[in-house]
This record gives sequence, C-alpha cells and structure tokens, in this order.
Amino acid sequence: MAETQAVRGEPRVEAAALAAGFSTALRRAGLPVSLDRAARLAEALRLVPPYALGPLYWTSRVVLVTSQDQLPVFDGVFTAVFGGLLDPADSRGDTTAPPSIGAEPRSRPAPPDDRPLGADSAERASQPPALVPGGDSSGVDGPERETVLMMASAEERLHDMSFAELTINEITRMRHLVQRISLSTPTRLSRRTRASATSTARLDLRRTVRAAGRTGGDPARLVYARRRPRLRRLVFLCDVSGSMEPYTRVFLSLLQGAVSGAQAEAFVFSTRLTRLTRQLALRDPDQALAQAAAGTEDWAGGTRLAESIRRFIDDHGRRGLARGAVIVLISDGWAQDDPAEVDAQMARLRRLAFRIVWVNPRKVAPDYQPLAGGMAAALPYIDAFVSGHSYTALAEVAAAIRADRIPQSANRGTK
Repeated sequence: MAETQAVRGEPRVEAAALAAGFSTALRRAGLPVSLDRAARLAEALRLVPPYALGPLYWTSRVVLVTSQDQLPVFDGVFTAVFGGLLDPADSRGDTTAPPSIGAEPRSRPAPPDDRPLGADSAERASQPPALVPGGDSSGVDGPERETVLMMASAEERLHDMSFAELTINEITRMRHLVQRISLSTPTRLSRRTRASATSTARLDLRRTVRAAGRTGGDPARLVYARRRPRLRRLVFLCDVSGSMEPYTRVFLSLLQGAVSGAQAEAFVFSTRLTRLTRQLALRDPDQALAQAAAGTEDWAGGTRLAESIRRFIDDHGRRGLARGAVIVLISDGWAQDDPAEVDAQMARLRRLAFRIVWVNPRKVAPDYQPLAGGMAAALPYIDAFVSGHSYTALAEVAAAIRADRIPQSANRGTK
C-alpha cells in the first residue's frame, strides 16, 4: 500500500484493492469492519482519490469508524499501514519532521456562541478531533485554523449500519425504527361490488330493481356495479437459522410491525416451519418477540429451505394464504436441502403467489454471487432480489413489496 503516496495524476492503487486491504487489517486488529463498509470505502475513494494522506485518513475514518472507542485502534492501524510513506528512518530524531498519521496534534472545534454554559462535558468529548496532516497546531507562524466536522445524529448514523454490526443498545434503537416502517401491497379487485357513478360493463340488477320500485316498477335509472379494490395479502417467511442470527432480531421487529400494521402473516423457519402471526400481533414489541422466540423450537439451527416451503404450501398456501399474495422470503439461501427440491418447491410457490420478494442481507457484499445451492435454485422464480441489510436498505424492500408484478421473462435478465 506504499504506492498510495500523494502524486498528482491517477492513483497508483485501485480503490477497491486499497479498501479491501485496509479493511482486512482493521478486522485483524479487532474492529468490526463489515464487507458492506469496505464496499462503501471503495466507493468513497473513487469520489475522493487518495492523492494525500489527509483525505485518505478522514475518508477512511468517516466510513469505517462507528464510535469514539475505536479511534485508538484505527489510528494505530492506519499509522502501521501507511506510515511507510513518511519513511520514519530518515526523520528519526528530527523534531521538525512531520508526525505519522493518527499522531498529529489535534484541536477540538470551538463551541457555538449559543451553547449553554455548563454543557455536558461528555457531549463535548464526543466531537471528533481535527486532524491537520503534517502541520503544527501551535499557531505561532500563522493564524490558527480549525477543522469543523459535521457529525450525523446517532439515529442517522444507524440508518446505513449493517444489522450485523449493531451493539445491543443499537439493536434496541433499530427495532423501534424498523417497527415504524409502513408496508403496503398492490391492490386487487375483490368479488364484492359497490355502486358506480359511471357506466361500467356490469349492471347491478339488485340495485336497479330496488330503484325501479320508486318509479312504479319502471327501471328509469340503471345502476352499475364496480368491483371493490383491496390490498393483496402480505406473507413473510423468515429464516432464523444460525447463519442468519446476526440479522434475526431486527427482521423479527420488521415482521412484528407488518403483522400489527399491515395485517401480514408471519412464519419463521430453520429445520421446521412455525407460524408466529398470533404471537407477533401483540402491541408490546418486547413481549411479542419473547413469545415468538419461545414458540420456535429450532431457533438458530440448520436450514431446511425446501421442506419449510413445502410445509407452508401444503398446510397454508394452497388453502388460500398464498393465492394472489405477496410473499417475502428472508434468507441467505444456505440450505441443507437438495437444490432440485428447492427448485421444485419454489415452482409451486410461484404458481400460487402474485409476487415473490427475496431478502438476502449477504447480497450487499461487493463480491457476492448467488452460488449457494438454495439461492441459485430459487433465483429464477423471484420477482425482486434485495439485500435489506440496513435500515436504509429496507426502503428497497418496501418498494419491492409495493411494486406490481412484472413478467418473469423480463425480470430474469435483471438478476
């Protein structure tokens, strides 16, 4: 990585390679740097090419550091990885030599004039230090300059964090955010009708005869009927196996909000299928999740994807629960079943459902390919394939649920 030395022109290191190498070094040092954050760093480095250490340091820090406690480790790793750019052997003992990145003098931004006196010192300490690469902060030789950094609120910072990176406290806050998401399905025409103010192809004979009684039996006014629109049923099938455990608690909060707000049906599966609609209908989210966990015997076990889909279709789907419904499958596709069995059961589900949305949080990884047996077998029958790994990504899930069905022939080419 020594080739990232500041030069004017094209960077000597490709942004993705630099982001992957630095993220790996941080993970080895103990920082929870996920693959999606490494991908975001690569994208940021394309927008801010690493021509100098200062922009490289701050771009990496803003993307990869999620709390003040991680700064010492981050600074140490950054200095170890990129410190060779300054060649410390040449400046050893030289008091005028520029310090290593992460060890420079730092100053905090001055508080605004309207800040109340006696403000909490912990709040002031949470402000990020200003880094002046290779400079002297004493201000003797020139006017003092301070770097003012814009920090997002704690809730905004959670929006782009992967569910797998959240701490216990952050999971609690995220659950409240997720439960406020409003889910809505496309409409369909029901068998029930209502009187129409305009002419339609269907005459409402009952209302027409009733109106004729007011005119001596002469049907002077014809009453037409229009079929009433209604929302399609929403059904969730959520994988709670061991490979999905980092995401399960947040996804169950999404199911709890969908059951109480959109009257959705909720099922979870690992080695067996369990219906949790009644448990998740409770208003208290903590009590709902506690009863859901108590009602699932194989929590964090293996994954029997084909068998779980078969049980859903045989016990619930063919009886009407899946007919014309929007089915949302939440799983990483790592199944113990034969891919041929997954293919067969997904084909059955496809014939019943109006639309199938697959949510796979591992899809966000830069090098992800749907090569797992269960995922590859299910892909041809899916209308929308989204990640849903973060709060922001759940907006894509909600949009996929609302969307109308598109022809499968046109959809397969976009996967």
